[in-house]
Amino acid sequence: MKQLLIKQGIIHDSVHERPYEADILVEDGRIARIEPVLDGKAVEDAEVLDASGLQVYPGFVEAHCHLGLDGYAIGFEGADYNEMTDSLTPELSAVDGLNPQDESIRLAMEGGVTCVAAGPGSSNILGGTFAVYKTAGKRIDDMVIKERAAMKCAFGENPKLCYKDKNIYSRMTIASRLRVMLERTREYMARKEAAGEDVLKQPAYDPKLEALIPAIKGELPLKAHVHQANDIYTAIRIAKEFHLGLALDHCTDGSLIADDLAKEGYPVAVGPALTHATKFELKNKSFATPGDLARAGCQVSIITDSPVIPQQYLPLCAGLAVKSGMDSFAALQAITINAARHIGVEERVGSLEIGKDGDFVITDGNPMVSDTNIKYVLIDGNVTYSAMKSRRIDLP
Repeated sequence: MKQLLIKQGIIHDSVHERPYEADILVEDGRIARIEPVLDGKAVEDAEVLDASGLQVYPGFVEAHCHLGLDGYAIGFEGADYNEMTDSLTPELSAVDGLNPQDESIRLAMEGGVTCVAAGPGSSNILGGTFAVYKTAGKRIDDMVIKERAAMKCAFGENPKLCYKDKNIYSRMTIASRLRVMLERTREYMARKEAAGEDVLKQPAYDPKLEALIPAIKGELPLKAHVHQANDIYTAIRIAKEFHLGLALDHCTDGSLIADDLAKEGYPVAVGPALTHATKFELKNKSFATPGDLARAGCQVSIITDSPVIPQQYLPLCAGLAVKSGMDSFAALQAITINAARHIGVEERVGSLEIGKDGDFVITDGNPMVSDTNIKYVLIDGNVTYSAMKSRRIDLP
């Protein structure tokens, strides 16, 4: 059994608002004990990381990005996050395009972002499935902790602009096409169930509808790209019509409808805010939005939409939300446990609790402040970054 003892750090566990000093024992990549002082036979063989005087945080979690599909020095062939030949591509899977050798993943990890949800962009009404993975490794199969986390769908300007010369011109068309696909999936699923084991009675295989069956069954939430308030309401309307799970991403107009969103209860991810308002639907973009939504009672995550904002600046985005009025503990939760809940991996990451993955960011100050230095990053109990070596450390 491999043991690591993180000694006497100041723990910010994303569960308790007040930090506390304690030892953390990691066994075989999972947090085994958190106690004021750990010593004796149980830890005598443990490797020790002295965190005295340092701040210990959960690894940061990004709830919505395209890291590994579009990032550093993409080159002549272009990025892999948007399929522009068809506005309805639910059969696509992020894991088939993710590139662990992309330099942007290393930079994200060194910035303390240890877990991300990455997937298709917003050109399509249905884009395919997002995957959740850790930011250290050479092979995506070994890095993924949830291969199919959500089904991407998009409303508003992006599908309209991408397909305006093809077959989409209005928001009504976007909503209609999504409803048609969901209704066809319900019919397809019913025919499959009625046919049972009789192959001759089974409907012809349809990869698009097969990919949507988990959404219809409530096993895979829709991950909705929504900026304007009317698009947010349309996503909610359709989710209710078909009894679907739903997560709302971007929510640029969130401050305008914060009370409604709190009553609806869907998780919201806000961002990217560290950009120009490059489209009409971004005109209300503000770092105040996450705080407004949190105060209303929403479960709020903060996102970079990397590469729109480089992934390593996720904690800086949280800091800018604090500067705009968000409670600092709520901002920490927005890039840790709330983000993990948003993508359905809260049992493994997002907070420092017994049984969870040994993912840590160890700093000399508040990571949401620009002059703070990251001293160590650990993923699954392994040191993947050390400031003393100032480079990524190969995993065993």
